[in-house]
Amino acid sequence: MGSVNYLDELFGMKGQTAVVIGGAGALGRALARGLAKNGAKVVIAGRKEEAGENAVAEFKKEGLDVAFHKTDATDKASLISLRDRALELTGKVDMLVNCAGANVGNSFLDVDADEWDKILAINLKGTMLSCQVFIETMLTNEDGGAILNIGSVNSDRPLSRVFAYAASKAGVVNLTQNIAQEFAAKGIRCNAICPGFFPAEQNKKLLDAKRVENIMNGTPMRRYGSPEELVGAALLMLSKNAGSYITGSTLYVDGGFTCSWF
Repeated sequence: MGSVNYLDELFGMKGQTAVVIGGAGALGRALARGLAKNGAKVVIAGRKEEAGENAVAEFKKEGLDVAFHKTDATDKASLISLRDRALELTGKVDMLVNCAGANVGNSFLDVDADEWDKILAINLKGTMLSCQVFIETMLTNEDGGAILNIGSVNSDRPLSRVFAYAASKAGVVNLTQNIAQEFAAKGIRCNAICPGFFPAEQNKKLLDAKRVENIMNGTPMRRYGSPEELVGAALLMLSKNAGSYITGSTLYVDGGFTCSWF
């Protein structure tokens, strides 16, 4: 019993609120569920209302405290509406997870400028805007707050045919470090998780046989990640006690991909 209480003291989130932008997607849904199962009230946000409401219905069947608010992460007014709704529902926002993302695959000479702008708007601009909006309210909290941004294994290394995505995720890590530096003394922590290969609908079309072979050869664990395997890292980064001295950090959850010399 003592060890359970100790773990709850370190990682427990009862009475806290988390906003998960992109929480109806594959990775975001796993993170939202993990936070809710750990005691947090969770507000899921995203563009697709049907997907969001389906996620909420699924979570409520599990007895989890989750709500949905339709949000465009690239629009500041929409993010302010999300923040206001979260405060209306729970009175306070302790945690923000930026999990909205988009990707497209092209050779460099085929990269379309409009497509480039769209990917950077969702992955990088959206992260910046949501951090702005929610830091404003976290600054009013007596105990600050925690932000978790989602980078990628190619935040610091190239992968073929995903030029806009790679540039955006490199920017996410740099932005994370800058926010951490700026607000550490004010009680707000900001970290990033960089997932390896977690196939979802948005990137399955990029996974031809040769690319899958290269990924497996470059991943020492020789398998893809499961979205649930991100939850432990997220709980550490977001927890007020276990993660209290962690800010500006990037944690790779990638089956060893970034340590491979293949």
